[in-house]
Amino acid sequence: MSKRDYYEVLGISKGSSEDEIKKAYRKKAKEYHPDVNPGNKDAAEKFKEVNEAYEVLSDSQKKSAYDNFGHAGVDPSSAYGSHAGEGFSGFGEFSGFGDIFENIFEGFGGGFASSRAKDPNAPTKGAAIVVSLSISFIEAALGCKKTISFYRKETCHSCSGTCAKKGTSPETCPECNGTGQIRVDQRTLFGVMSTFKVCHTCNGKGRIIKNPCSECQGIGKIKKHIKLDIDVPAGIDNKQSFVLKGQGDNGSNGGPNGDLVITVKVAAHDIFTREGYDVYCELPLTFTQAVLGEEVIVPTIDGQVKYNISEGTQPDTTFRLRNKGIPYVNGKGRGDQYVKINIEVPKNLTSKQKDILRSFDQSLNPEKNYYKRKSFFDKLKEINEKLF
Repeated sequence: MSKRDYYEVLGISKGSSEDEIKKAYRKKAKEYHPDVNPGNKDAAEKFKEVNEAYEVLSDSQKKSAYDNFGHAGVDPSSAYGSHAGEGFSGFGEFSGFGDIFENIFEGFGGGFASSRAKDPNAPTKGAAIVVSLSISFIEAALGCKKTISFYRKETCHSCSGTCAKKGTSPETCPECNGTGQIRVDQRTLFGVMSTFKVCHTCNGKGRIIKNPCSECQGIGKIKKHIKLDIDVPAGIDNKQSFVLKGQGDNGSNGGPNGDLVITVKVAAHDIFTREGYDVYCELPLTFTQAVLGEEVIVPTIDGQVKYNISEGTQPDTTFRLRNKGIPYVNGKGRGDQYVKINIEVPKNLTSKQKDILRSFDQSLNPEKNYYKRKSFFDKLKEINEKLF
């Protein structure tokens, strides 16, 4: 079954404040907590769902990724999951849930225990890397090959990601026995409540490195400069992204690599503009070309094409060139190109040229040659007759 919307789970709107999110979470967690509903599987599932929703919406980075990409934005197995860090990772330390639970269950007696985090040494997917790439309008429209440069965190070849000096191994933390957290019991007026806190001895890692690797300084990864040849898909638009799976940071403890997210910045073109998959441009014509008609050269993103301008073409006339627009991304077909006629009126005429034009204009029959002008003055005449 598909996941419900996190805002719906908590019963709030998308524009809710942090306080409203926290208040809604407290109410729902109190309602569905397993200790309040012993043996109720439906309540247990809803409690898990509520915690998952709060885990995302209480974190500004994860909330932003969820608002932009939905559940895919916080799913570490998706192309966009790493936008929200590691995504939802269970109930763990609750990212401060322990303090909330101390307030939620003040009205109940007995002991309550928050859920444990996942194994700190479990396989974890590597983080995504976001790279910005500047390309031209034509490169975006038709696709291109580019070489990009970025830094990636790769597993340290010296310690193989263990973080320990070669020949040594990490030791299980004696304080938390490798769980990464310790149990804290707090006695209240209503009984004892148990919560789990991050182990201060190992900082939640579940293991202690007594002899850190000198190559990676005990981190387990090293930053490496990468140059990668990529194919930019035809039809991509400004601020859009495409994903190269497995090209992000290396995973931890045998987890999969993250993804490489490439966001493009498309430069403006001197002639063309774009709306969706259609291309628009203006074509300047001389007065004579518009009057007599002529075969002209029209620029397109594929190169120049010939087009026959009809005799008597009017200003702002737009004609369409089918399938001369932007190719559909990862699909068949493409948009069209729309060409708007811009008739340029001549300037700086000589006296002789002006006389020729006046003579020409006088030779014209207004009823046959100036339909718009005749219609305008006919309507104006009707208006004046009604007024006067």
